[in-house]
Amino acid sequence: MSIAITNTLLEKTRSLSIEETLAFLANEFKDKVVFSTSFGQEDQVITAIIGQNDLPITIFTLDTGRLFQETYDVFHKTLKKYKKEIKVYFPEASKVENLLNKKGPNSFYESVENRKECCFIRKVAPLTKALKGNEIWITGLRAEQSENRNDLDLFEYDEKFDIIKFNPLLKWNLEEVQKYIDDNNVPQNALHKQGFVSIGCAPCTRAITPDEDIRAGRWWWESSHKECGLHQKQ
Repeated sequence: MSIAITNTLLEKTRSLSIEETLAFLANEFKDKVVFSTSFGQEDQVITAIIGQNDLPITIFTLDTGRLFQETYDVFHKTLKKYKKEIKVYFPEASKVENLLNKKGPNSFYESVENRKECCFIRKVAPLTKALKGNEIWITGLRAEQSENRNDLDLFEYDEKFDIIKFNPLLKWNLEEVQKYIDDNNVPQNALHKQGFVSIGCAPCTRAITPDEDIRAGRWWWESSHKECGLHQKQ
């Protein structure tokens, strides 16, 4: 059934622009459409489209408790510019307390298993709560961001979260993202001008050099798929 729905959505929106597609989804699924933002470049493009067109789509973010101050700065500027609520979901305090009490504040550096445990508590569990009861999840994913995202579809069923995911910027390149931001005066994380392309938690993100992969700055100390569990296919 879910595959049939994704195919139907793809067919109905094939000739529509991103703005028109978002408006169609908001009308078709009413209050069951949500957009998750971490205030990166791609997410800011989608927030701008939603805000400028006053679309009835819920925007939410996950505050892990370990974000950069620059991320909070662009969060604040975005609220001021578009006058649209951004719901915030935090990790469960007792889970974070238990993790730090047992393993300390930097356990994620010690193993991939520990890092994924931290990501699950701070990101995956809150996301599960944010997506519950919704039908469409809009993301800022792009195919060129990582090898793991090369095989994504415009519309796809996410079995892990039991929701249909819409990736409107899937085929955009980074230059197109930046051009939209510049042309529309969209608030941007100051770290992007300092070599940070993909921005997550402060302890887990570093700037990259021009010859490095886009995701090289995430969990740079480990060899993995560079995913936290939010968008990794099962």
